[in-house]
Amino acid sequence: MRFDELNESNYLLFAIKFYNNPQAVTRDDFETDLKRIRYIKRLLKRYKNTGELKVHLLLNHLIILFNVFDDATVPLLFYHLEEDLWSSIKSFLVFLNRIPEYPRTKINEIKPDQNCLDQLQKI
Repeated sequence: MRFDELNESNYLLFAIKFYNNPQAVTRDDFETDLKRIRYIKRLLKRYKNTGELKVHLLLNHLIILFNVFDDATVPLLFYHLEEDLWSSIKSFLVFLNRIPEYPRTKINEIKPDQNCLDQLQKI
């Protein structure tokens, strides 16, 4: 499913369908993993407002999300984030080589944030 097909009524079911965490045994475990998207959003907003980019912390959250939601992470992220944050998150996804080539969506047309890419290259 593409992120532009997600909406309030199917978002949670989509996340549950693709959730794969063998250590998770409760709903709280699932919700804790899903909250990482909110943490990412908060970190990206801080970067947009102050210029402070916590590269390692963002990478850690993204890697955990990809570990438990796999390819569904990309649509979940773009659904949850405002468009003004898309170029920043795309930079991280490009760095992690996680931009899907097919199907082509608006994601493929977004220009990555060059400052984010520069900071990621320093790692």
